[in-house]
Amino acid sequence: MVAAVSAGTGFAQDKPLEGVTLNLASMNDQFSTVLVDMAPAFKEATGADLKVDILDYGSLLTKTTTDFVGDTAGYDLITMDIVWAGQYAQNGFSVDLTDFIKRDEAELGIDDIYPKLMHALGSYEGKQVAYPFAGYANLLAYRTDLFEAAGLDVPLTMEELVESAYKLTDPSKNQYGFVANGQKGPAVAQDWMQYNAEMGGSILGADGKPALNSDANVKSLEVYRDLFKKAAPPGAADYDWGGREESFRQGIAATMQTWSVGAPGYFDPETSKIVDKVGLALAPRGEGLPELYGIGGWALAINADISDPQKEAAWAFIKWITSPEVHKEFNMKGAGSYIRKSVVADADLNSKYPFLPLLDTAFEKGDGDYRPRIPEYPEIQDILGTAVNSVLVGDEDPKAALDKAQKAAVKLF
Repeated sequence: MVAAVSAGTGFAQDKPLEGVTLNLASMNDQFSTVLVDMAPAFKEATGADLKVDILDYGSLLTKTTTDFVGDTAGYDLITMDIVWAGQYAQNGFSVDLTDFIKRDEAELGIDDIYPKLMHALGSYEGKQVAYPFAGYANLLAYRTDLFEAAGLDVPLTMEELVESAYKLTDPSKNQYGFVANGQKGPAVAQDWMQYNAEMGGSILGADGKPALNSDANVKSLEVYRDLFKKAAPPGAADYDWGGREESFRQGIAATMQTWSVGAPGYFDPETSKIVDKVGLALAPRGEGLPELYGIGGWALAINADISDPQKEAAWAFIKWITSPEVHKEFNMKGAGSYIRKSVVADADLNSKYPFLPLLDTAFEKGDGDYRPRIPEYPEIQDILGTAVNSVLVGDEDPKAALDKAQKAAVKLF
């Protein structure tokens, strides 16, 4: 199917990129294996080979940064986390795609891409350092059977979520009301920042400088700590994304906030024990807070160090994989990566993934900056990844940990 529709994405029948090889560094999210699966269709459409190097989060950041700094041009394309945009822009790691976009505007269909994703997944201070590719929405996954048995409604606010988590915790049944990332490093930093925003906290102050130890942040970390102490599975302070997701799929946790990319796995009997007991909802917000929903995901960046012909070939791949027909097929294969309104609304995809209307709401009302997309973000994430974990394992209290983190963060500016 994909090879057939690709003729409508600007490629001639004579395989204009014959002999070209593109090397893509990919995060090991759900889309990575789909990229590998679709590489032959791209070759059929253009003649170019696509080689996908699948890496975990830390390795992806380390290997690609080394490639950029060393000017070795080992990768042509990189899946760029939303929060790396400032770093890419400041250091000139990737091609500013503004001119490419203007040149090919007629074939891109940008009006079909959610504006919030177009901005958050690759735009930074006037530079388009990457192109939207895999938009995620933060959702609440919950056990419908446990909520019904307890007579509880789906939480609409963070206050209701916390209350439900405590009520649904029963260690004697190996049942816990809450699970989140606790592992030191990016895992716990990213999950806490999400909960922190939903409880009214902010990483930066109104002046754009760190405000890690604000009263609101300290309060949200106290709530987060108490949930780990009283409502999370034993050992959750060591969970990263894989451990968190597995505890939910195995029926141990009653609630979990998660990225939408993982949602299909909850309904897969090969990986989930709770296929008929899962509900999904928009992530709750604190009472009285604006209706904004956390969005994240990945964009495709072109290495600034590669030759101009390679840049054109890399841009051709971006246009191909994000074109409406191909992007639909990409998601029909389970990539869980959405950027287009037409794809989110597609009848075939909605039949397969009935939670897609939630993504539409989240993408229209998205907040892509609760994890600040500034050049200093990776260091701030490291600082918070240590501070929050130290609270969860009992080494420090929230105020002391965030005071220390604030002092370290201020030095970055």
